Amino acid sequence: MAKRIVSIGECMIEMSGGEDRTYRLGYAGDTLNTAWYLRALLDKDWSVDYVTALGQDRYSADIRAFLDGNGIGTGHIQTIYDRRPGLYMIHQENGDRHFTYWRDSSAAKLLADDKSALANAVEGAELVYFSGITLAILAPRARGRLLGAIVKARDNGARIAFDTNLRPALWSSPRVMAGVLTAAASLCDIVLPTHTDEAPLFGDKTIDDTADRYLELGVEEVVVKDGAGDALIATASERVRIAPPPGTNVVDATGAGDSFNGAYLSARLNGRSLHDAAAAAHRTAGIVIGHKGALVDPKLVQ
Repeated sequence: MAKRIVSIGECMIEMSGGEDRTYRLGYAGDTLNTAWYLRALLDKDWSVDYVTALGQDRYSADIRAFLDGNGIGTGHIQTIYDRRPGLYMIHQENGDRHFTYWRDSSAAKLLADDKSALANAVEGAELVYFSGITLAILAPRARGRLLGAIVKARDNGARIAFDTNLRPALWSSPRVMAGVLTAAASLCDIVLPTHTDEAPLFGDKTIDDTADRYLELGVEEVVVKDGAGDALIATASERVRIAPPPGTNVVDATGAGDSFNGAYLSARLNGRSLHDAAAAAHRTAGIVIGHKGALVDPKLVQ
């Protein structure tokens, strides 16, 4: 029987390009991106399921078909009949990418409304992965249901991995964001924050400060990303710094952190050391940022 990974979050319709007002339709989302690289880098002894909610419209059907066609399980995707997937557009401005979102009617905002469906989705998982965005799009009571399901999964033997993935625009206030993310991290075995995102909210001066803050919550393994800087992997007994490979050509940074997470987690699930897992994660992220889009051909990273 396949060992099972569950990734929980929101898959959105992505409209990218924009040159001459011509856009390319795709699908993406932080936890989906990580699931994509987990699927690419693990053998068939592992199954990777994506847990979200979609509607009954043609684009929801297309997303299901896209996931199925790429080996990502859809059996625990809920159908919300009067909702649709969220959508975002990418545009270039002042030499940088900017995003405009339409997600008020996103079905994924209701992914934790059915407590029994959520419990069934994580049952039997060896690894459960979610993010700060997963929490941010949910109503407060739904966040509680999701965290309750995660606690139960952990009690039943699952390891829990969490990327805090701060998006201030999705939260009612910095105080609420900090409180919820801290509470969620305290339930997890592996936390994968990004130092430059965390520093303004929590006051971390260094990547070690970020790691120490999560270790003090009882997190076993903290993986601090820092863009083009060193990654720091810290446990109670070990601390490893790994620099990204030199000379990486950045074409599109979308999905860099998500691909890093997928590669790191897959390496750890395969029994590799902290050092080797982080080095593999840097290599994968370096490949991804050398191509347009968050999801590159799996053969490129294998």
